[in-house]
Amino acid sequence: MSIKEKSGKVEELFKSLEVEISHLKKETGVHCIENCIYCCTTSKIMATSLEFYPLAYHLYKTGQAELVLEKIHNSEKLDSCPLLNSVSIDGSRIGCTQYENRGMICRLFTYNYSTDKHGLRKISACKAMKLAQPDEIRKTNEILKEKTIGPRASGYYSQLQTIDFIEGQNLYPIREAITMAIENVLTYYHYKGNEIE
Repeated sequence: MSIKEKSGKVEELFKSLEVEISHLKKETGVHCIENCIYCCTTSKIMATSLEFYPLAYHLYKTGQAELVLEKIHNSEKLDSCPLLNSVSIDGSRIGCTQYENRGMICRLFTYNYSTDKHGLRKISACKAMKLAQPDEIRKTNEILKEKTIGPRASGYYSQLQTIDFIEGQNLYPIREAITMAIENVLTYYHYKGNEIE
């Protein structure tokens, strides 16, 4: 399967995911806190390289792949996502510089549920949201006792593995996953003769 095909399949999965997330937000009122970068600065976030193929493909098509890769390698902020814009000088939004092409873990962070050992479903809300929206979190957990709503992370990662089992299964620190995706795309097109599909 070509890089373009893999990227397209991951994007299709993201569209399905976004529908479930929108439904969860609408029914429960949970939402990310504006300008919060908790998930971007949480250490030990793990991801697959495959979920960053749409990002890497976009960067390659727009001629930014090598520049972003160089910035990642030169960055001293090892505990945060290398795509984070944590300073707003011009009044622009603080957060992801590649929001439209963010990975699956970025989309799922807080907007998914998990099941405990007793089969009880609970929202996997981050600490910042639990503190800022205790009523919404409580309401969401009450709804989840009665029915499933929103995505389940393990289900989406299983679907990712159907696109490419190895690249959709192996987890790496987010910086490494993004780097691998960009390097894989650059290598693929180097040997293909830099011809974009």
